[in-house]
Amino acid sequence: MVKKKSWFMLVSLIFILSTVLAACGGKENSEAGNGNGGSGKASETKELTFMYRGGTDEQKAYTEVVKKFEEDHPGVKVKMVVTAADQYATKLKAAITGNKVPDVFYFESGDLKAYVNSGILKNLTPYLNYSEDINLDNIWKYGVDLYRYDGEMAGQGDIYGMPKDVGPFALGYNKTMFEKEGIPLPDNDVPMTWDEFIEVNKKLTKDTDGDGKVDQYGTGFNVNWALQAFVWSNGADWIDETKTKVTIDDPKFAEALQFFADMQNVHKITPSAEDAQTLDTYQRWMKGELAFFPVGPWDMSTYEGLPFEYDLMPYPAGSTGKPATWTGSLGIGVSEKTKYPEEAVALVNYLTASKEGMEMLVNAKVQIPNLIDMAEEWAADTSTKPANKQEFLDIVGDYGRVLPGHYTYNAEWYNLFFTDIQPVIDGKMTAEEYVKQQQPKMQKLLDRAIEQEQKSKKK
Repeated sequence: MVKKKSWFMLVSLIFILSTVLAACGGKENSEAGNGNGGSGKASETKELTFMYRGGTDEQKAYTEVVKKFEEDHPGVKVKMVVTAADQYATKLKAAITGNKVPDVFYFESGDLKAYVNSGILKNLTPYLNYSEDINLDNIWKYGVDLYRYDGEMAGQGDIYGMPKDVGPFALGYNKTMFEKEGIPLPDNDVPMTWDEFIEVNKKLTKDTDGDGKVDQYGTGFNVNWALQAFVWSNGADWIDETKTKVTIDDPKFAEALQFFADMQNVHKITPSAEDAQTLDTYQRWMKGELAFFPVGPWDMSTYEGLPFEYDLMPYPAGSTGKPATWTGSLGIGVSEKTKYPEEAVALVNYLTASKEGMEMLVNAKVQIPNLIDMAEEWAADTSTKPANKQEFLDIVGDYGRVLPGHYTYNAEWYNLFFTDIQPVIDGKMTAEEYVKQQQPKMQKLLDRAIEQEQKSKKK
C-alpha cells in the first residue's frame, strides 16, 4: 500500500513538471514570434548612460548620432546626461564619489592617470585590438596617444579612452577688414614675426566714426588660452622635459609674457580691462570690430553667421621662427564597472571612429574629422568656411601641443600661474617680477602632485 502511494505521487509530480515546462516553452515561442530576435528567447534591452557636455549645436549633433547608433544596435538604449561645460567636472567627480559612474563619459586627458590608478576607467585595448571596425592608423596619433597610459607615463601603453575630437586652437582673422583697409592678407604658410604682427595691428586699430574713441582693435586675446602660442614660439615652456621642474623663470618666458602684456599697455592694439567691461573681446569679434581672434573647430557652426568673412592663419612666431599653439581634446571613456562593456565600447567607437558618426558630427560643424583620410578631403574643400581649414590640420599634425597640465597628476600648479596674473596684463607689474614670484609657489604644488601620483600607483 505504501509503495503504491509513493508511485502515484511520483507520476503526479512528473505530470505537473511537464505541464509547467510546456507552458514556459509556449511563452518563449510566443515572444520569439514578436520579432525580438530569432534566438527563440526575448532580447534584453541594454541601457547605457552617456554623460557629456557641450553647447546647443553640439547637443543637437550628438543627439542625432546617438539616435543613429540605437537604430544600428537594436536592443541598446542610451540615456544621455548633458551638463553645462563649467559644471561638468564637478558633476562627474560627484558621480565618481557616489559610485554612480556613467557607462560612457567625457573626461579630461589630465585626469587619465588618476582615473586609471583609481580603477574608474576600463582598459579599451583588448576591445580595440579585436575590432574590425577600428583602424587606429587612420585616427590622429596625437589624439589616441593622449589616452594611453602604461602605469608610469601618459602617452604610451594601453588605451583608456578614445578622442572625442582634437581641438586645434587656431588664429582667425577678419578677412573683410583687411580688404576694406587695403592691407595684404596674411600668408597661410609663413608666420608673421612679432614686430610684423604689431605693425599690422596698429594699422587696423582705429577710430572709425571720428568721435575720438577707438572702436576697432587689432587683437583681444585671453591670456589663459593665448599666451601659450607666444611662450612656446619663443622657445620657453611652463615645465621641463622631465615634467618635474617649473621653468617659468626662463628669461625667454618672461620676454613672451611681457610682449603679451605690451600689446595692451604699450602698443594699445587691444582693448584695456576698462574697455572690456562695456564690450568683451568675443563680442567685438562677433560684431566685426576685432581683426584677430582665436578660432576652435567648435566655433565653426556659430561663425557661419558672422557679418564678415573670416579665415585662419599661423600664429605670429617669436625667436624660434616657428608658430605654436595648443591642441585640446576630450576623451570618451568607459566605466570599469559597466554592466555592458561590449555595448559601451561600441558606443565610444561609433562616436569617435566610425565613418557614419564622424560624418554627422563634421557636417554639423562642431569638430574636425578624427579620421585622417576624411579630414584631408574635408580640408581640401575651400568652398566652405573657413577656406584655410588646412591650418587646423597643420596644428594637429605639426605644431600643436598639449597644455602643460596634461603631463602631471593634476594641473593645480599650472592653473596657479593664471590666478594672479592680472597686474601684469594691466601693466602694474613686470613679467620678470611675476615669474620670479610665482615659480616657487608653482614648484611646491608640482612637487605635491608628483608625490600624490606615487601614492596612487597600484602595487
